[in-house]
Amino acid sequence: MEKFIVPAECTGARIDKYISEMVESISRSRIQGILKNGGVMVNGSTVKANYKVSAGDVIEFQIPEDREPDIEPENIPLDIIYEDEDVLVVNKPKGMVVHPSAGHYSGTLVNAIMYHCKDSLSGINGVLRPGIVHRIDMDTTGLLVVCKNDAAHNFIAEQLSVHSITRKYRAIVYHGMKEESGTVDAPIGRHPVDRKKMAVNHKNGKPAVTHYKVLEKIGSFTYIECQLETGRTHQIRVHMASINHPLLGDAVYGPRDSSYHLQGQVLHAMTLGFIHPRTGQYMEFEAPLPEYFEKLLNKLRG
Repeated sequence: MEKFIVPAECTGARIDKYISEMVESISRSRIQGILKNGGVMVNGSTVKANYKVSAGDVIEFQIPEDREPDIEPENIPLDIIYEDEDVLVVNKPKGMVVHPSAGHYSGTLVNAIMYHCKDSLSGINGVLRPGIVHRIDMDTTGLLVVCKNDAAHNFIAEQLSVHSITRKYRAIVYHGMKEESGTVDAPIGRHPVDRKKMAVNHKNGKPAVTHYKVLEKIGSFTYIECQLETGRTHQIRVHMASINHPLLGDAVYGPRDSSYHLQGQVLHAMTLGFIHPRTGQYMEFEAPLPEYFEKLLNKLRG
């Protein structure tokens, strides 16, 4: 059961909007469905979505459990960089979704690894995310580690939580950078207006740190390496846009530029390093730039 007491500064807000800002994990449309079914109580009485909250209102509601669909293994080729009895390191192609979600219940990395690994995947993140301990966006390419058992999953997840995993990305951003390197230390949370986007959010965001360095200045663009200290949703995309260097091809956080006929942002998870859960040895892997990225670099260089 979720319970909130409305502070004075939120007086007058629609209840569906207020709840969506308080609970990031649930969409506004989902909240409206719960309200429609009488699932939200204010001061002991049910209310509708257009109810305006007042200071001191006690809001209570239960988020219904999702009925998780059956996810089918699919024989989809995988670019496997490394594999043993505990972990699988894969190089994800552009356009592949990592785990099933609304509108994407097939063709995902999870469908592919379920076929490849059979029953050898950790179950910690549930039916929709077996083996998945971290993710990258659909149009981002590069390295992911998949865990084959719960012990490996817990071990890798702990490294993620204390920021000891090495994650280096390559990207092309707009504009020439004045500094050769830098750090963006700014919290990331839901965009206050567009709930489908993330944003630098000092009020409700979670800590996020991205280190970057210039690899090459190419005309009105810069080829950079970014190293993640944290792993928030869309972190590199949001952070680089926040300092006026959005990623080329990123129509969500940058300009809608069709000059280069790109499929989403130019971003590649190139280097991944972690301590192996069984041996205790540090291992580091690298995935070469995808062909489209190499061709784009050469085209920009002229």
